[in-house]
Amino acid sequence: MSYQPTPAVQEVGGLPSLPGVAIQPLLRQVYMWMTLAMLVTTASALVISSVALELLVTNPAIIIVAIVAQLGLVLALSWGLQRMSVTLAQILFFVYAASVGVTLSLILLVYENTTVISAFATTAVLFFVMTMFGLTTRVDLTRYSSYFMIGLVGLFIALIVNSFIGSSTTELLLSFVGVVLFSGLTAYDTQRIQRLAQDPRLAGEGEATMSRLAIMGALGLYLNFLNLFIFLLRLFGGGRD
Repeated sequence: MSYQPTPAVQEVGGLPSLPGVAIQPLLRQVYMWMTLAMLVTTASALVISSVALELLVTNPAIIIVAIVAQLGLVLALSWGLQRMSVTLAQILFFVYAASVGVTLSLILLVYENTTVISAFATTAVLFFVMTMFGLTTRVDLTRYSSYFMIGLVGLFIALIVNSFIGSSTTELLLSFVGVVLFSGLTAYDTQRIQRLAQDPRLAGEGEATMSRLAIMGALGLYLNFLNLFIFLLRLFGGGRD
């Protein structure tokens, strides 16, 4: 079941505003699931890098299968979430997070530990700042949704083209664009989740609906964080021989 925000109880700067307690249940679940997914990804990456990294290096087909599985899981959660049980959605969400850890484990072969730590710390700070902006801004970010979509498609095409060209300058430029784009998407998705949480109709829905919405919101923010991290890694470590 999809939701469209209804007129709010009161308006602040043209945007809906409700008491903080009204938005806490959904937001709390969203960030709980996102945090758990990040922990699963981290644990998966650490385990793979310590016990099975050589297997991944010598068998690239495993990475290909993991990437295809990630795409399939994202599509399944995005399009089929409302039709599956909450338990199945939770399982698929964590399986996806674990599969991301498998592919991220190869980062240890490409980047130094200090670069990874610096990129992660920067990602965490930037994500927090943009989350706070999304929660507090009076600017209606939904008006820019089409621009975000165009940016995503354009970035994806440019990355594919540059993978054949191999231009380090273009790679750095695209990495910068990726950081800006996913920073904006973090604020956009945060505001969208906040508005959804403010919908009075949500209070009358059951726990299952709340859980599905929380998983969907967590998936979006998790993907934003993941892409921010990857593009920052490319910026911090890009251009090396």
